[in-house]
Amino acid sequence: MVVYENIISEYQNPLKIDKEQIREYLWRVFEYHLSHTPYWKKQRSKFNLEEIFEGSLEEIFEKIFNQGLFVEEEYLRNNWLEFLPENYNGKIRFYQSSGTTGERAIGHWDYEYVKVLVKYLKLSFDEVYKLNEKYDEKHKMRAIAHGPYGWYQEEISELVWSYSGLLYFIGFETDGIKRELYEKGLEYLLRGRLAPLVKYTRRVLEKDKINTIRSAPPLLDLFLHQLENIETIILSGLEITIQYLKELQEEFPNGTIIPLYGHYAFGDLVGMVKNNDIVYYPNYPFTIALPLVKEDNGYRVVKYRERGKMALVIARPEILIIKIENEEITRIPPTKPFAWDGFANPKRGGLDGKLPANRDV
Repeated sequence: MVVYENIISEYQNPLKIDKEQIREYLWRVFEYHLSHTPYWKKQRSKFNLEEIFEGSLEEIFEKIFNQGLFVEEEYLRNNWLEFLPENYNGKIRFYQSSGTTGERAIGHWDYEYVKVLVKYLKLSFDEVYKLNEKYDEKHKMRAIAHGPYGWYQEEISELVWSYSGLLYFIGFETDGIKRELYEKGLEYLLRGRLAPLVKYTRRVLEKDKINTIRSAPPLLDLFLHQLENIETIILSGLEITIQYLKELQEEFPNGTIIPLYGHYAFGDLVGMVKNNDIVYYPNYPFTIALPLVKEDNGYRVVKYRERGKMALVIARPEILIIKIENEEITRIPPTKPFAWDGFANPKRGGLDGKLPANRDV
């Protein structure tokens, strides 16, 4: 039985996990879902765990996808209940994807996963960005977060509280917002659906000295009047590029800028700038992301610095999802403090990469 109580005791430090621990954990999660989860019970005949889990992690990953075990997004979107284990005993909450670029999907988290995820985020922030040296009881994190309700709100709340900080969460409806932004422009949104966000952000900034921002790139101009106070900027989105980060650093010279990669099924992954790339490192062993290419003899994990389709194995006690995303990523080797592969410069077709830059607001 895979339970969070055991996970928390076994993985004291999310950045100190070796490959054998990852392999053992994945085996246990697969074994559990094959016995208890409606969708995976129907797929049980396709699995030979002993055969799948022979070899390196890359070989295991390839075998999972070459046996056709991945799920199509449309099936997930319409049959989310099939991925909840029967009689699961935990604090389950169903979350929606943001719906910024397409129809919303629904997935579930055990609330204990929020705690595990935030532990990975905080340790990563402290190791890579030294936030623990910036914020303490004498100098508290005072944050504003803009974004959708759901997992995003839960995650950022727990993260700010882990620094003994104070949070203003200003939520807004994100369904279809990227298309509206692309077609009608930022000014239209600021006068319409985002008008309450602008109003309440300005009200907070008039009264409180905010030093931490979690927002979307087009909204950062709201904080230009408090440049000297902004110490940390956390943001995500496929429109974030190296050039954009350089320009943002010039605008906010006192700010530490932290890029994240967000997904409704697993939350945020920590990114960093390395060798002129934005590289993200998943929270192993719960989220594994590697680029695949399809060849005549099946799927292959690409070599380092090659690009391929993002393939995901999301493996937790409450959910197992195997899928291929409509995004291309570059495979990147481990970099301290992470002991596993990362991925760089995710890019998806459609609207991503075509959004307007910041404008005066």
